[in-house]
Amino acid sequence: MAIDWNIIAPILVLQLILVVSALYSLFKQEETSGPKWVWLLIILLISTIGPIIYFIFGRKKY
Repeated sequence: MAIDWNIIAPILVLQLILVVSALYSLFKQEETSGPKWVWLLIILLISTIGPIIYFIFGRKKY
């Protein structure tokens, strides 16, 4: 069974963009809802859902 990279490649690129944008936002923020190192682990270790969780709950709202 061969992997169809025409389908998987765009998904991987979107995942990479999501993680990079979440990491950029995390390091740019002065304060977050909780320790930054915890958010870093969530973004990196919980695949697609981690960055989404960070954007919903992690950023400090002013």
